[in-house]
Amino acid sequence: MPITKGRRAMLLAAGVMLPLPVLTGCSSDDDGPPPPAAWDIAAAPRAGTTGTGTLRWAVDATPTTLNAFSKTADTGTERIAGAVLPSLYTLDARGRPQRNGDYLASADVTSSDPKQVVVYKLNPKAVWSDGRPLGVEDFQAQWRALRGTDDKYGTARNAGYDRIAKVEPGDKAHEVKVTFAKPYTDWRSLFTPLYPKSVMGNPAVFSAAASKGLAVGAGPFMVRQVSDNSVTLVRNPRWWGDRARLSRMVFQAVPAEKRAQALIAGQLDLAEVDPATARRIRATAPGKQAAGADQGSSAPGKAGAPEPSTGGRQTAGAQGGATGDTDKNRSRNRALSGFTLRKALDPAYTQLALNGTKGPLADERVRRAVARAIDRKALAKAVLKPMGLPSEPLGNHLLMVGQPGYKDHSGALGDPDKSAAQSLLADAGWRAGGTGSRQKALDGKTDDRGRPHSAPTATETDTATDTATEGASGTASETASRSASGTESGTASSERSAGTESGTASGTASSERSAGAAPAAGDAGRSGRLGEAAVVRKKGRPLVLRFVLPDDQAGAQLGTVGRRIARMLEKIGVRTEITKVSGESYFRDHIATGDYDLALYSWPASAYPATDARPIYAKPQPAADGSLVVEQNYTRVGTDQIDQLFDQALSELDGGASRSLVSRADARIWAAAGSIPLYQRPQLIAMRKGLVNAGAFGFATPRYQDIGFRR
Repeated sequence: MPITKGRRAMLLAAGVMLPLPVLTGCSSDDDGPPPPAAWDIAAAPRAGTTGTGTLRWAVDATPTTLNAFSKTADTGTERIAGAVLPSLYTLDARGRPQRNGDYLASADVTSSDPKQVVVYKLNPKAVWSDGRPLGVEDFQAQWRALRGTDDKYGTARNAGYDRIAKVEPGDKAHEVKVTFAKPYTDWRSLFTPLYPKSVMGNPAVFSAAASKGLAVGAGPFMVRQVSDNSVTLVRNPRWWGDRARLSRMVFQAVPAEKRAQALIAGQLDLAEVDPATARRIRATAPGKQAAGADQGSSAPGKAGAPEPSTGGRQTAGAQGGATGDTDKNRSRNRALSGFTLRKALDPAYTQLALNGTKGPLADERVRRAVARAIDRKALAKAVLKPMGLPSEPLGNHLLMVGQPGYKDHSGALGDPDKSAAQSLLADAGWRAGGTGSRQKALDGKTDDRGRPHSAPTATETDTATDTATEGASGTASETASRSASGTESGTASSERSAGTESGTASGTASSERSAGAAPAAGDAGRSGRLGEAAVVRKKGRPLVLRFVLPDDQAGAQLGTVGRRIARMLEKIGVRTEITKVSGESYFRDHIATGDYDLALYSWPASAYPATDARPIYAKPQPAADGSLVVEQNYTRVGTDQIDQLFDQALSELDGGASRSLVSRADARIWAAAGSIPLYQRPQLIAMRKGLVNAGAFGFATPRYQDIGFRR
């Protein structure tokens, strides 16, 4: 499904367009197989499953709503909606939309002039759980609720629905005809999930009813119960497709930090886990698997790939207490040996955000200097290689590796180059050296402001420490929180959006707050003494950037990456001041308001980047009160040219031409240097042995009716 959000990062000289270099980076073959680590599931024929059983699937928290278009929707909402509601289009492992034959016999653009017209022919067998056939009235109710003309609905997004002129019955039975007022390339993103008219037809029901459950659905499962700690789904007796191989699924609320213990206690069957827990599970596997081999992975369409063996000895010396010197440790390891680790590259990426509103980073040359100082390959390798995943840095803001149209546009900034970075700083007026008390920083006895050096803080650990811990804490939950100023889950992500189920960043417009304020006492840590380069100054003032990170589990994982970046910046004479803030307020009070210079968080990828990425990179616009309306562009860096390319891509009905426009937009986003993609996050899934057709799905939409336990 498309990214559900209002949620989910200075300007070029007026009127001046930066020339872009010839871009020759890696690209994806649109028709080829998915790239390595696109997904990792234990595929098996449906007939090889028991046809019964209960799956306990971990989510970060019980969803506050089952309405995927609500501002409070999260990853759990999306998972449940996918199992109980119609998805007209699903995604394959490469993030390509695929018509879902359970609901659609066909869907075609039948006209583009003078208006775009799409005709949906519904599967005549498709019915809601109350027996009513899916029909045009459901499409009409969803369009009217989501088009953005009725504030009572308070939707998180109206993208695409606001371009529709009318929805009406088609010429034949079971047809729905949608006429657009403006052309829309991402029309396949619409009406997924599709809610019954009973939910979408009334604002009060839209806002309230779905928080208590869904009385009517049309998927292989239906909602049986919503409690404080779980949501229980059971088979839908009116389902017309392949019968679900599980009798029920329970989405169990288990916070990320409690997942390992819940697995050991036998309370879960499927859960996204952090790298430390992943290593403990991998260490219990025999032979090559303990060394990170990928036995048991299956490529799309290759059913029946073997699962990892359940026998063998534990690996001596494994991290996380796998060898266990005590009975308690041995008991834990025996429990974890009942799980396999499935891993893939998550359809989400971690970025370094540079706030271009004010201060040194308002100067594009300084932003570009920061970007040229960062060794993205080293960061990606440190985070991904310990997990046995491909460790190339991500070269695109809008598409992940393997998606149709992917190209590495990082050449718009250039490779890491200390000399080039220092030249950019010098051109912007920042040069090494100084006089008076500030020069004392160079003798190692005082800092760059002439103050005596204090003992190193927790944020000043050395390279050796970071190298040892990067694989353990360099990734798992770095997606922006949907609750950030009002929308998502994901993203930078804890279970996925930052935070995997903690979400992605919100999409409400926000006013600017003063950036770069001094951190509270005890909350800041200096990046350390300058080694290879003296601190750079402009008019006697040192270049110090406030690096804001969340002080929670996700923050601990991001902290190691942040310290590496700080040391890279030291080499060009730039100091960072690391400030830890509450994870709960990280996006709401700091990222969304612009209260930072540098920050790390993640965005989820999308199969529909022309729609979903535009608000993330749209040029901020001044409001009547003097504030900036930034949508979701929390770096506040944007250009008219980027906006124009997105607008053209949205209106281009030729898929190849639209992707070309998106590609050009990404190259200009790189050149603006407001957001520096670092790496795709690892998706690490603990899965009970014997469970099949599940695992690390990557981009692919789970086929819930096929998940089951092996006979």
